[in-house]
Amino acid sequence: MALVQNDIKGKLAFITGASGGIGGGCAKALLLKDCDLALHYSSNSLSMEELVAQLKKDYDTHVHPDSDRFLRITTHQADLGSVEACQTLLEDVRKRHGRPVDIFVSNAGISRFKKDIVDIELEDWEAVMGVNLRATFLLTKGVVPAMKEQRWGRIIFVSSIAGYGAGVNGAHYAATKGGMTGMMKNLSTRLAEHNITVNDVSPAMIGDTGMFPSSSDVPKHSPDIPLGRLGTPEECANVVVMFCTTGYMTGQSVLLAGGLNHK
Repeated sequence: MALVQNDIKGKLAFITGASGGIGGGCAKALLLKDCDLALHYSSNSLSMEELVAQLKKDYDTHVHPDSDRFLRITTHQADLGSVEACQTLLEDVRKRHGRPVDIFVSNAGISRFKKDIVDIELEDWEAVMGVNLRATFLLTKGVVPAMKEQRWGRIIFVSSIAGYGAGVNGAHYAATKGGMTGMMKNLSTRLAEHNITVNDVSPAMIGDTGMFPSSSDVPKHSPDIPLGRLGTPEECANVVVMFCTTGYMTGQSVLLAGGLNHK
């Protein structure tokens, strides 16, 4: 019988789009599981600095008294719309940690908010595809070989209800998120034999993110949500942690939408 390995203490978690919102929530949640962190951001260096300072405080308060190891957090700036930047990012993470990535959370994304396909320019399509889908492919491709070698890995994509055909954005954004879920399903069947799990969380209407900057800013949307409120980045992070600590789960897309129906 295969050994059950669900303890993630000391694992290296690489999170894209980690400067705030869902990515920041994932960083906090995995830190509290005593993971080392490689945190990517695009341009908001101030938010990243503030997050790292808070993470160190949280670690000292909640983890360090019971931990026998030294926490390592690194930050990495990159424009994921660039193929070369994606490759350099992977090299930088490997160099600065001196070890393979154990957990990869592909969270970074852009929306280019346009609902009507007539308004979506080719440049919008290519930009959103590049960051949301191509970068996810390139970075996943980059972390998988070492995961195979060590026979352990967790890959989690942060997709969206848009990938199911619902949501408030247009076809360009939906196509990238649907592509992420399709790629997840494909990879889960091919990587399971290497003890690598691949899953996604598909949120809708999450507050304190780029789409809804504050949970209290959009009360007009609450009546449309059966639970009557927006979700939180922390709730998305809860699903990510579940995937990381539940090695018997793979190929699953969890819709985190407060009861909204995607059909």
